Amino acid sequence: MKDITEEKNLLRVKATEARRAAHARDVGGRAAAAVTTNFLSAVTLAPRAIIGGYWPIGTEIDVRPLLTALHERGHPCGLPVVHRGQPLTFHRWRPNDRLVRGVFGIDVPDPKAPEVVPDVFLAPLLAFDASGMRIGYGGGYYDRTIPALRARRPLLVVGVAYAAQEVERVPTDKFDQRLDWIVTESAARHFERRRFLWLRRFFAS
Repeated sequence: MKDITEEKNLLRVKATEARRAAHARDVGGRAAAAVTTNFLSAVTLAPRAIIGGYWPIGTEIDVRPLLTALHERGHPCGLPVVHRGQPLTFHRWRPNDRLVRGVFGIDVPDPKAPEVVPDVFLAPLLAFDASGMRIGYGGGYYDRTIPALRARRPLLVVGVAYAAQEVERVPTDKFDQRLDWIVTESAARHFERRRFLWLRRFFAS
């Protein structure tokens, strides 16, 4: 029987290839445009809600058109900055802002950009399942960041992915954080986080 770490690592290998294939099929950035439409038509935001986004790397689905649309609708936006072993922080970003190279070679806002605390968190991922669980790269940054932000204020966590990244089951442990929404180029789906948390506690007891 595989342990949870082995299960996760095997899934990451398969999910990385699935995302790579989906990215290769995305001609002309149509998925990014569809994600923007699906998000804006399904996810209700409070006026001026602060958005924590990400700058896409590799084959991650591109959320820059969505961030630009949200900025134009009056939502302050921030991009994550990595601090090794710590939760992410977010710093203000506007379209056409200058970015600098950060940890792991990821582009981040200028260090002088003010820090913001998101109300809505757009999360990249390798795979997700029908219960709203996600798996990332294994560094734990998002699973540390989500509870840290929720300790400060209510937070809506929206996974963004290609539809082909859905799997039957994501192996999880007590540190993994559930999504509130998943938005793909095909649809936007909402997950009832409280109900799933109750079921998780019931079966763990």
